[in-house]
Amino acid sequence: MYQLLIVDDEYEIRHGISSYFPWDELGFHVAGEAENGLEALNFIRGHAVDVILCDIKMPVKSGLELAKDLKAIGDPTRIVFLTGHKEFELIKEALVYGARDYIVKPTKYQELAQVFQKLKIELDQERQSKPVHEDDQDSDIMIRKMKDYVKEHFQTVQLKDVSRIVHMNLYYISTYFKKKTGQSFSDYVLSVKMEKAAQYLSDPQYKTYEVSELVGYGNPKNFSKAFKAFYGRNPRQFRSGQ
Repeated sequence: MYQLLIVDDEYEIRHGISSYFPWDELGFHVAGEAENGLEALNFIRGHAVDVILCDIKMPVKSGLELAKDLKAIGDPTRIVFLTGHKEFELIKEALVYGARDYIVKPTKYQELAQVFQKLKIELDQERQSKPVHEDDQDSDIMIRKMKDYVKEHFQTVQLKDVSRIVHMNLYYISTYFKKKTGQSFSDYVLSVKMEKAAQYLSDPQYKTYEVSELVGYGNPKNFSKAFKAFYGRNPRQFRSGQ
């Protein structure tokens, strides 16, 4: 089942679509509901979501603003918009920000079914082209892929870079990584940086400020502070064996 988040500020519409449409027959599970884009973002931070069915105009944060936010951080979650008859200019803009399709209100059963049947095919094809992360073996593969990427790009790596590599939701991936490894993603990146720093410091050809740059710190003072917090000794003490 693919995970679906339904976002609409009108309770009757949101709850009606969630409760009375046979999502399971199309291969989708309603993971949650939200009444604006901000609630949707907060939900995504803690839950894996494959598709968002979202009203384009809402208070607090609109569907269009939500799409902009997700595109800006490289989040791969697909968005389908619910829109009124007079909102086609907004739809044009939404397509620029990665919206996959739109459905005109009032929602028709057949139109909704057709859009999500097409999405199901896309998601199935994508899943077949990469490892599936549900059982232990695939989880191990996914975590190893993340760690390998960090080791290769530890100087500049960010969570959004890894989310693109493994095709996982940006907000969910941090929770996933900690659940599977017992360590937060940021702590793992730090540990890789510090291990590399220790290796460089063991080689007398590198000065401390050069080591700082090699592991991604632009400011040597920040590097020394992070190194001491990690090893309990500053770089000078580490080198002298104190």
